[in-house]
Amino acid sequence: MAVKKEHSKCLETVKPVRDTLEVISGKWKLAIIISVGVGNDRFTDIQDSIPNITPKVLAKELKELEKHKLIRRIIIDGYPVKISYKNEPYADTLTPIIFAMKDWGLNHRDKIFNGD
Repeated sequence: MAVKKEHSKCLETVKPVRDTLEVISGKWKLAIIISVGVGNDRFTDIQDSIPNITPKVLAKELKELEKHKLIRRIIIDGYPVKISYKNEPYADTLTPIIFAMKDWGLNHRDKIFNGD
């Protein structure tokens, strides 16, 4: 019976972690959220701030982030029509995760390269 309890406790953590990774995993999603968060609100500005991302991939990832309510697409009427992107307030909930990942990455890099 104890084994099932431990299994259940494991799943209580694994399932929400998988849900999180489903939303933010991949090569580009966090980079896009960070880019928009620091003020890159136009498609080309976002693309220029993320090395090697293609327009097709950026468009796809922006749509997915919009679907998950992390990015908002804003259409500005005029000629020509302008489109900008903003992080939704919900994206701010990722800030502690992003900084924790940054700290972990810096520590890991130091451990690997400096034999800490």
